[in-house]
Amino acid sequence: MYTAASFAAGLVFGLGLIVAGMANPAKVLGFLDLAGAWDPSLALVMAGAIAVGAGAFAFVKIRTRTLLGAPVLLPTARRIDRRLVLGSLVFGVGWGFAGICPGPALVLVGYGSVKGLVFLVAMLAGNGIFEFFESRRGPAQSATT
Repeated sequence: MYTAASFAAGLVFGLGLIVAGMANPAKVLGFLDLAGAWDPSLALVMAGAIAVGAGAFAFVKIRTRTLLGAPVLLPTARRIDRRLVLGSLVFGVGWGFAGICPGPALVLVGYGSVKGLVFLVAMLAGNGIFEFFESRRGPAQSATT
């Protein structure tokens, strides 16, 4: 059941990215180009995603189990720290340079896009580098920083 639900969720998410234009790097870059020919259409997509997410989080907060019976595990961190800010900056710069973020990268790889594949490899390399340095910090430092 979990596999079928995961497949359905991924399919709906991927189709939503395609229909919304989020899998088109040129459209994303047009949205991010505030000083040039700005394309505000993705702002509506983001507003819709925030509304759906807010509703889902409100629903999940009153439950202890998911609809499939798994325990609800919500993030507990509430602090804005240096790691969060730096990670957000790196994500934003990468998004601004490429016009791609992780979800659309997978859609682009499915399309056979070389740019999407290069982005995916770079993203996985970045994750690997982060994990390498994180493992060298030790568990006590990783949890408190």
